[in-house]
Amino acid sequence: MTTIIKNGTLITAADTFEADILIEGEKISLVGKNLQPPAGAEVIDASGKLVMPGGVDPHVHLNLPMFGTVSSDDHYTGHKAAAFGGTTTALDFIPHGPGSFRENIDGWHARADDLAAIDFGFHMNVERVNDDVRKEFHVLGEEGISSIKVFSAYNNRMRLQDGDIFRVLRMAGERGYLTMMHAENGDVIEQLVAEALANGNISTEWHAHTRPAWGAVEAALRGFAMAEQAGAPLYLVHMNTGGETDMLQYARERGLPVMGETCPQYMFFTLEDLQRPDGAKWICSPPMRSKADNERIWKGVMEGTIQTIGTDHCPFFYDGTKPILYEGKEVAIPGKELGKNNFTEIPNGLPGIGDRLPILWTYGVGSGKITANQFVALCSTNPAKIFGMYPRKGSLMPGADADIAIWDPEKTLEYGVKVAHHRTDYNLFEGWKLKGYPEKVFLRGKLIVDGQKWMGKAGMGRYLHRDASAEVL
Repeated sequence: MTTIIKNGTLITAADTFEADILIEGEKISLVGKNLQPPAGAEVIDASGKLVMPGGVDPHVHLNLPMFGTVSSDDHYTGHKAAAFGGTTTALDFIPHGPGSFRENIDGWHARADDLAAIDFGFHMNVERVNDDVRKEFHVLGEEGISSIKVFSAYNNRMRLQDGDIFRVLRMAGERGYLTMMHAENGDVIEQLVAEALANGNISTEWHAHTRPAWGAVEAALRGFAMAEQAGAPLYLVHMNTGGETDMLQYARERGLPVMGETCPQYMFFTLEDLQRPDGAKWICSPPMRSKADNERIWKGVMEGTIQTIGTDHCPFFYDGTKPILYEGKEVAIPGKELGKNNFTEIPNGLPGIGDRLPILWTYGVGSGKITANQFVALCSTNPAKIFGMYPRKGSLMPGADADIAIWDPEKTLEYGVKVAHHRTDYNLFEGWKLKGYPEKVFLRGKLIVDGQKWMGKAGMGRYLHRDASAEVL
C-alpha cells in the first residue's frame, strides 16, 4: 500500500518545515516538497495540519498484578488509548518473578503479543542478584531487552541493596544495557508507614507523607554516584521532586553518564490533590509533591536537564464495584476502593498513556514553556534514541517506520474520561480545555486512528527487538 501525506508542516526534534511524506508499505520512503503521488496512491491532504513522528512512551505498566487486583488496561486497551493520544510505541516492564529471565519474558509475551495494538518493547526488572541471575544476564540481549530496572524502595519485595545495585550496573554496563532506577529510600518509608498506621493516620495524603521527597533526592544522588563508580549509564525514572532535578543537573555538569525522565502528573499535580475527597485517584509511587517541585521539574524539562517525558501508566478503577462500558461491554475490575480504609492498600498507579501528548501540547507548547521541537524530542525522539529504537522510531526520515501523527493545531475540546480511551472510570485531567489534538495516527503506514474512529486491532502491534549500547543523551 502506498500513501502520500501532502501539504503538512513537519515537526521533528530538530526542525520545522513544509514537506510531503511518501509511505510505501510500512516505511517512509521519501520526504520532500511537491512530491507527485504514484499511480494508485492514497493522498491525504494535511494542509493546515502538523505532522510528527508517533509518540514513544518509555514507561508503562499494562496488565500488572498488584494488591490482589490488576491494572485495568491490558496490552490492547492501553495501546488503543495510547494511539488515540498520538503514541505509537510503548515500553512495558516485566516483573522479576520466580523462575528464570527467559521464563519471565515468555510469560509476559504470552500476556502481550496477541493483544498488542501498537508496537512495543520490554524492560526487565532485576529484583534479586545471585549466581543464576549473573549466568543468564546475556538472555536479555538475546531477547531484545536492552534496559533493566532496579529499585531502592519496596523493602522485602523488589528492593536491592546498594551493593547489588552496583553489581547490576557493572553487569549491565558490560553488555551495553541501560540501568533504570526507581529512587526512594525504602528504609525510611518502611519506618514512616509503620508509625503512620500505629497513630491511625490512614487517609490518602499519608501516602505522600510516608514517602518524603528527601528520600528520593538522596537515593537519586546515590544512584548517580554508583553509576559513575561502576562506569555505566543510569536513567532515573519518574522524577517527582525538584531536588532530584538538582541532583541530575549536578551529576550531568560533572560529566556523569546519567539521564532523567519525568511524567505529567509530577508537572501538574501536588499533595493537595491527595487531600481531596477522591484523593485515591492521585495515588501513585512516587507521590505528587509541591508546586515548587512542579516548577523545578518544568524548568528541568525546558532547559534540557530532563531528557524524556513518560507516563508510568498503571491505571486502576477508582470504584471497581461499578462497571463501565468499554467497546459495548460492561467491565468492572477491583481498584482503589480496596484501600478505602487504609492508604497502604490503595493500588498505586494512574492512567496517562493517552493523555501525555494532548496535555503537553496545550499546556507545554501552547503556553510557550517548550517548543514544538522540544515536544517531539521529549516524547518521541529522545526515548527512541535512549532505548535503542532510533531512527526506526521517533523520526520522519526515509527508512523509518511510518509511525505518524497528524495534528490539528486549531481543534479545541474539553478533555476527560469521555474523550480518553483508557479502560478505567476517571481521568486526572477532567474538564481541562485543550487546543490541538491528533486527527489521524498511523502505525507502520496503516491508519489506526481517524478522528474518533478506531481502525486498529488486537495483535497488530509488533514486538521491538531493541539494540544495546544505545545513546546517552
